[in-house]
Amino acid sequence: MNTLTVFRLGRVEYEDGLKLMHLFGEARMQGLVGDTLLLLEHPPVLTLGRAAKRENITASDARLAEEGVEVFDTNRGGDVTYHGPGQVVGYPILLLPPERQDVRRYVRDVERGLIQALAGFGLTAGPIPKWPGVWLGQEGSPDARKIGAIGVHLSKWLTTHGFALNVNTRLEHFQLIVPCGIREAGVTSMQRELGHAVPVPDVEEALAREFSQVFDARRVDGTVSLRTVSVAVVRGQGPEARVLLLRRTPERGGFWQTVTGRLEPGESPADAARREVAEETGLHTPPVDLAYRHAFALGDALPPKLVEENGFAVHVAPDAAVRLGPEHDAFEWVDVPTALQRLPFRGLRETVERALRKRPLTPTA
Repeated sequence: MNTLTVFRLGRVEYEDGLKLMHLFGEARMQGLVGDTLLLLEHPPVLTLGRAAKRENITASDARLAEEGVEVFDTNRGGDVTYHGPGQVVGYPILLLPPERQDVRRYVRDVERGLIQALAGFGLTAGPIPKWPGVWLGQEGSPDARKIGAIGVHLSKWLTTHGFALNVNTRLEHFQLIVPCGIREAGVTSMQRELGHAVPVPDVEEALAREFSQVFDARRVDGTVSLRTVSVAVVRGQGPEARVLLLRRTPERGGFWQTVTGRLEPGESPADAARREVAEETGLHTPPVDLAYRHAFALGDALPPKLVEENGFAVHVAPDAAVRLGPEHDAFEWVDVPTALQRLPFRGLRETVERALRKRPLTPTA
């Protein structure tokens, strides 16, 4: 029996999710990992499949910016869809065996995994042949409503992309688009149908169980390899705000970053943030938890090395003196646009943006 390793990653920035799919796909093709199911949540984002029509994004660019919604083109099938918090996104990365090498069968199997998971919560769902996805209500019924979107990509019988199941999703965001190009029917969520919020871990557990059954695999629970922190050090507010950037030494990559570091054994994220700030900048200011935890792949290693990172902020006085540690060879206080332009990773940029929105404590050096 094949194995299916299931990773429950929490929040993953969309561009980091694309990289995870690519790396796991490469590792699967090289036989470095087995079949994998990534379960995660994305921040608000619109994704365009190969058949997407731009007119199916009904919101203006200004409205999307106001709502904090990004737009990405993808190589999956289908039209435009929405991902956001409260929605469980699943990326099955499978190398289909000869007896399963049928695109339609694969799509039906993904549908079946969703349908069986929903049945465990008392929701009767099914397909509507002329429309992709998983639905409540019957074809032709005025109350037909989509609860799960499906958009897949297959190359050499390796599967990527996958599905999005609306659990506690903010349904108003679907008004920004014509979901999957279907104007004749609506969208729903488990929360709306059941009348209460549904614990996302319970849904992930059901999906892991049902997909293992559908694909005749023994389930294995995957874990992250490394836990880290990122800390945005900020002085000033509003237009006068400045962000501290540190440049790594050439042998460590030579790029600009915020304060970052790994958790030591037995260390909490907050303790690690406090220690890293002191070691890398010489500043001794309590960090503020930004409630930002996300996962990503470290570098381009195969098999992928998964990292879970917590974001923090430190607000300091204008005259705070910085003393670099051995990992960096330069520092600069830069304005916000410059910081966001220089930082190479989406998670670091998000940490800075959240730090600027967080009301500072009384700054100290």
